[in-house]
Amino acid sequence: MDSPLRTVAEVFRTHHTFVLTTHVNPDGDAIGSEAALADALRRDRKSVEIVNHSPTPEIYDFLDPDRTIRVYQPTRDRALLEETEVIVVLDANQPDRLRSMEHDVIHSRANVVCIDHHLDPHPFARHYLIDDGATSTAEILFRLITHLYGTRLSAFTASALYTAIMTDTGSFRYPRVDAETHRMVANLIECGADPVGIYSRVYERWTDGRLQLLGETLSKLKTDSEGKIAYVTITQDMLRRTGTSEEDTDNFTTYPMSIGGVRAGILFLELSDGVKISFRSRGEIPINELAREFGGNGHANAAGARMSGASLEEIEQRVVHAARKYV
Repeated sequence: MDSPLRTVAEVFRTHHTFVLTTHVNPDGDAIGSEAALADALRRDRKSVEIVNHSPTPEIYDFLDPDRTIRVYQPTRDRALLEETEVIVVLDANQPDRLRSMEHDVIHSRANVVCIDHHLDPHPFARHYLIDDGATSTAEILFRLITHLYGTRLSAFTASALYTAIMTDTGSFRYPRVDAETHRMVANLIECGADPVGIYSRVYERWTDGRLQLLGETLSKLKTDSEGKIAYVTITQDMLRRTGTSEEDTDNFTTYPMSIGGVRAGILFLELSDGVKISFRSRGEIPINELAREFGGNGHANAAGARMSGASLEEIEQRVVHAARKYV
């Protein structure tokens, strides 16, 4: 990564105006990475705007205290994408994940930089800073920001990076977490990140509806392949009855994987226009290969896909049947 990192660092040093964006339905790594990079660049007297297709999930609103992250409106924001010097796409390496922003990002005259930790980047950016061995996009950003500005980060930058790494590593328990990850985190804590406070903000602010949704989801948990596969399904009706939304299902994939003997866990989430599928696995099971069978992608032990054109039940049956050969 040394050469791409130096190249991207030079882009950041030599330009002044930046727009940061990320994928649809942003998670902690996406929002945390945006917030951290924006803070670091602004402290270097750069002009920075954050514009996303989706609104910021409520649990991450502490990373946008001034409510400056905006939801993309073409009539208002297209000119911004045209006029800025650099567009940084974080935690997404496929332009279709930008949804309403895809066309305007691709056709902008700006210098487009992609920073991500997922496999198989698509050719849409001018510069790529990709490390598919990293735990998170924030881990890559930590290296970039400290390369640019040193290891003494602001408390806000440190907190945003800590949030991103914590959420994308399942609170530091996923396979890619190693000693280097913990050294990064130690530096972030020394700079002012509060592990107790951040964990509480992200994981201890559940609504009654979200707890009800989790209970109903787990009550319908199913297993297959002699208990090696566990899967849950969330319907639009369940969301309506509990007053919840897609963002409230964040981290629900951990529960099927918590059952002893389960090697692969799957979450099916019915959307208004299809089905979102989240895959998890243990050990050497390449769950991203299963995701690719259904048009998705991801890491060896964590991946996702979206499907349409069939009923929820049909999609569930097809995916579970395909999963059997992996376990």
